[in-house]
Amino acid sequence: MSLRHAFERGAKAAARFTGHPACFGLAVGVVLVWVVSGPLFGFSDTWQLVINTGTTIITFLMVFLIQNSQNRDSAAVQIKLDELIRAVRRADNTLLDMEELDEATLEQFRNRYEALAKKARDGGAKAACEDPSFGMDDDDRDDPPRSDRQGADTRGRDGDRRSNTQDEV
Repeated sequence: MSLRHAFERGAKAAARFTGHPACFGLAVGVVLVWVVSGPLFGFSDTWQLVINTGTTIITFLMVFLIQNSQNRDSAAVQIKLDELIRAVRRADNTLLDMEELDEATLEQFRNRYEALAKKARDGGAKAACEDPSFGMDDDDRDDPPRSDRQGADTRGRDGDRRSNTQDEV
């Protein structure tokens, strides 16, 4: 087993454990034991150092664990969003892998979608819900089905889903 694989397994297990209520109960128990032991140690500097050192080490390690979990979750969400964009016929495929773009380009996209949102709000939420083409430019409404990607339409004439081996990786 590689070091990377071992880290991934350990990080996933630690994330599951630390997110469990039993772990919180354990942490509360440790703090209570520390508080109760205070009088036994005369509330000494060593007694305080124990909890300070322990919490510092745990916090330091948790930073890396949380970052690892967020990186994994973010990557999974991006892949799912990319698949939704790819699968929706009228979606804009330029949005795929958008997280890889530079800030200036992202800002242009953000401005475009903020303007579309404002247009939808100004036109009323009801109109946006009732008209699937609401917010599109007039020239976008009559576009033929997109052909800029393979497997755009995964339904046959009977409406049943069909497999498209060209899209499979």
